[in-house]
Amino acid sequence: MKFHERLRELRAERKETQVQVAQAIEITSRQYQGLEAGTSVPNFYNLCALADHLGVSLDYLAGRTGERT
Repeated sequence: MKFHERLRELRAERKETQVQVAQAIEITSRQYQGLEAGTSVPNFYNLCALADHLGVSLDYLAGRTGERT
């Protein structure tokens, strides 16, 4: 599974909007939309913030493993 697909799936599981996740990790909603659309990639800080907010490991978020933690 690609990063943007996993990101969308995790957000949906938490029943959060794109705006809510963007606010939680301190980026604009437009930047977040680009992440979910697959048209942009997060920097390291934002990747870590996403993993922390979504409660998963960086490897899971990046699609490198099937184990969430």
